[in-house]
Amino acid sequence: MSDNKKIWVTGHKSPDTDSICFGAELPELITDVRQQLSDVTFYRTPGVDKNISIKEAWEIMKKEDMVTLPVTEKENELDGVVTIGDLSRSVFNVLDRNQISGASTPYENIVKVLEAEVVTGDISRSFDKGKLVISACVINSMVGTIDEGDIVLLEDRSEVQRNAVNMGAGCVIVCNGADVDIDAKKAASVNGCIILKAEYDPFTCARLINQSIPIRSIYKEREHLITFRINEFLDDITEQMNQVRYRYFPVEDEEGKYIGLVSKGNLLKAGKKQVILVDHEEKVQAVDGIESAEILEIIDHHRLGGMTTPAPLFARVQPVGCCCSIIYEMYKEAGVTPDKKMAGLMLSAIISDTLLFKSPTCTSMDKLAGEELAKIAGVTTETYAKEMFKAGSDLGSKEPREIFFMDFKKFEIEGKNIGVGQVSTINTDEIEDIHQKIAGIMDDVIAEKGLDNAFFMITDIMEESSKVVCGGEGGTAIIEAAFDRQAEGDAVYLPGVVSRKKQMIPSIMGVMQ
Repeated sequence: MSDNKKIWVTGHKSPDTDSICFGAELPELITDVRQQLSDVTFYRTPGVDKNISIKEAWEIMKKEDMVTLPVTEKENELDGVVTIGDLSRSVFNVLDRNQISGASTPYENIVKVLEAEVVTGDISRSFDKGKLVISACVINSMVGTIDEGDIVLLEDRSEVQRNAVNMGAGCVIVCNGADVDIDAKKAASVNGCIILKAEYDPFTCARLINQSIPIRSIYKEREHLITFRINEFLDDITEQMNQVRYRYFPVEDEEGKYIGLVSKGNLLKAGKKQVILVDHEEKVQAVDGIESAEILEIIDHHRLGGMTTPAPLFARVQPVGCCCSIIYEMYKEAGVTPDKKMAGLMLSAIISDTLLFKSPTCTSMDKLAGEELAKIAGVTTETYAKEMFKAGSDLGSKEPREIFFMDFKKFEIEGKNIGVGQVSTINTDEIEDIHQKIAGIMDDVIAEKGLDNAFFMITDIMEESSKVVCGGEGGTAIIEAAFDRQAEGDAVYLPGVVSRKKQMIPSIMGVMQ
């Protein structure tokens, strides 16, 4: 069994520099927090080779208390499964005298189930012609009962052993630990006959040999199975499981390699994903499937947007310019100093969110955090900020959609879905070019995201102003009323407005309410 319980710390759907920063390795992308098979404790039962005997398969099942065994090939490729029912049907199929040869049973399997001594012959080949014969002790009665290739079970009479070999038997098994006749051994070497010596009586040997057939002759091949990948969602898996009567289902990794078996019972015990939300708490901004997850904590600096939880939780929401200012404060409260890389990441987020402390959202807490983090990161705040803004405002080569969704958030206000995107630039000359790019895709974005209105802020860092491109019915009227400014076509110029959180969204809400 395996237990992959994790706690997922997630940002909002459209991460900005609070979550992803210049020069840093990208974090793992989480698009959905619904329960997946990877969240389930399932059986890590190793695969077996398709040539093992049904006796060996049964012994493994008994030891592991399993009723299904996966059959795998090299590099853990799933080949099929064998069930306890498959084994039972094979064992009770006693009327088929050619069952063993029909399964092309390896002689190595026969030796293994009988715990036999190989007296002579090549056991690397398979028994694929003939039947199983328990020979009488009377020589005359042997005539007509032994055909070429047969496996013959007999006891200690020397002449009977020699005659069985000379009649063309493919394998002679001398039972009850009896001695093998020297002349029979010589004849077997000439005829290519295998001679085995077993301690069991002929009847027991016959029963065991029936259990030597390879499971490849009875197993269910992969093409007839229902398999699941480790990243599949439990909702989808449960629906498929309920359509069949199988008890266990093979699980494969993302590359299609077998890793275990899962049952319906395993799914019933699956717990919800445990999630900590950072820099957001509104459902429309959260990762998909958040309603199926267990929210443990919320760390945020935005308005409360109506997220509800079935149980109490830890929430830390402070009116600061950047969520990383809160996180840095939590570092200090815990007596932990962030390393140089982490300090640089948090400083970058604070500079971005507060526009180098110029935004009206900026607080003394943001400034203090920025100063201390700059010392840890070993940079000069102003110099680093200029380099960062210069890199971040190089928008000329980017496609319109890429620009639109660089920092995009969705809100629900008075029953209407509103989307607000924002980019910042230090290059005043490229503002009009960005405006035209955004205007060309505005209607498509509104339709794609199911929005009533969309607004896009092109913020001039140096001038501390924004040009807002408006979309949707009555979009320009909303911004005109919110800021008492006249639109020019589909855009409104707003001097002194740089913050989406503290200026844009509250003003839009005031008009719509």
